[in-house]
Amino acid sequence: MRKLLNTLYVTTEDAYLTKDGENVVIRKEDAEIFRIPIHNIEDIVCFSYCGASPALMHLCSERGVGLSFNSANGRFLSRVSGAVRGNVLLRRTQYRIADDREKSLHIARIMIGGKIANSRNIVERVIRDHATESTITRLREASEILNIRRRQALIAHSADELRGIEGDAATSYFGVFDTMIRNKVFSFTGRNRRPPKDNVNALLSFIYTLLAHDVCSALESVGLDPYVGFLHTDRPGRASLALDMMEELRCYLADRLVLSLINRKQVNESDFKSHLEKGVIMTDQARKEVLTAWQKRKKEIISHPFLGEKVSIGLLPYIQAMLLARFLRNDLDDYPVFVLK
Repeated sequence: MRKLLNTLYVTTEDAYLTKDGENVVIRKEDAEIFRIPIHNIEDIVCFSYCGASPALMHLCSERGVGLSFNSANGRFLSRVSGAVRGNVLLRRTQYRIADDREKSLHIARIMIGGKIANSRNIVERVIRDHATESTITRLREASEILNIRRRQALIAHSADELRGIEGDAATSYFGVFDTMIRNKVFSFTGRNRRPPKDNVNALLSFIYTLLAHDVCSALESVGLDPYVGFLHTDRPGRASLALDMMEELRCYLADRLVLSLINRKQVNESDFKSHLEKGVIMTDQARKEVLTAWQKRKKEIISHPFLGEKVSIGLLPYIQAMLLARFLRNDLDDYPVFVLK
C-alpha cells in the first residue's frame, strides 16, 4: 500500500522554488526561507505566481513528486508532468472505453450515483444530529429528492441526461447547504465559482482544488491518463478523468471538512478578503489553517466499504484509482464506487 507522505503547500505568493541537490528550496527575494529533502514529500502544491526552476521540475518528475500551480483563490492553473511511464495496455483500454458511449456511460452513472448518495448521506447526518424544527422539513425534502436522483442517475440513457440529473441533484443539495451551516457569520445562497463570490464558495473552491490535485496524482500513480474521462469531455489542459473521480469523493472529503471548519469556528469572516477581479480569497493565515486541517483530515482512519480494511482517508483517491484500473483490466466485475455514511 502506498505510504501517505507529506504534501508541501506553498502559500507565499512571491515565493520561488528551486533545487539544491536532493532538496526542495523555497526562496523569497533571494533569501532562503525553507528547505526539505525531496524524499520526504509526495506532492507540491503552489499558490504562487513566481513559479519554479526547470531543475526542480525535472527533479519532481524523476522522483514521482506531483507539482501543481494554482491561483491565490485556489483555481487550478497547471501541473508539471514528466515522461509518461504508465501501463500502455491499461491506457489503451482506457482510451477505447472512453470512446465507447455505452461503456463510458456505465462508469459515469456509477460515479455520479455515488456522488449523489454521498451528498444525501451528509444531509441525513445533519437531520440526525443538528436539525431544528425550522430546517428539518427542507432537509427531509432534499434527502428524498437526492434519493430519487440517485436512482435516476443509475439508469440514465445518455451522458446529457446524466448531466441533467447531476445538475438537479446539485441544486437540491446546495439548496439546503445553508441549513447545514450553524455558524451564521457565514451565509450561503448557492454555488458559484470562477471566481467565488462569497466566503463559503471560496472555501469550497480552495479545498476542491486540493482534492483535484490528489486525485490527479492517484490516477497517474496507477498508470491511468487523468486527462481522458468518461463523463467530462476532453478539453486541452483539463484533467477530465480526475474530475470524474472527484465526484464521488467531493462530499465526503471536501464538503464535510468545509462544514466542520465553519461550524467549529476554525475560520471566521476576517479570514477572507474581496478582490473585484479575483472574487473572494482567503488570507495567508487562513490558507495555512485550512491546509493544516486538510492534512489532519487525510490522516484519519476509516474502514473502506469495499476492501473492508482500515485505511487513511488520504489514501482514498489512490484506492479508488487502483479499483478503477482493476475494473478496466477486467479483474473486477464492476467499479466499486466509494460511498460511506
